[in-house]
Amino acid sequence: QVQVVESGGGLVQPGGSLRLSCAASRTIFSINTMGWYRQAPGKERELVAGITTGGSTNYKDSVKGRFTISRDKAQNTVYLQMNSLKPEDTAVYSCYVVFRGSTYWGQGTQVTVSS
Repeated sequence: QVQVVESGGGLVQPGGSLRLSCAASRTIFSINTMGWYRQAPGKERELVAGITTGGSTNYKDSVKGRFTISRDKAQNTVYLQMNSLKPEDTAVYSCYVVFRGSTYWGQGTQVTVSS
């Protein structure tokens, strides 16, 4: 079992920044992959960014150059730095953890980009 706790969502103006945090109850060394999905109202859930144990990252095309995923192994935490936010980034962002073939989810955090 892995507990996943997110924080850092909120309301920001277009062009602003937010940093999301995702803390896992397992050491990152034992986790295969962590990352973030998002789901906007009326839309399907989509992968935003992921990072593997080896440090490899992948991003949704529309966030490349604006979002950065990173990790702090000592804190078992993954971060998503979101810059140059756009209204279309508005969604509920959920952290996921893949551990021993199972996927665990956080409760989700709302990100709203609006003037």
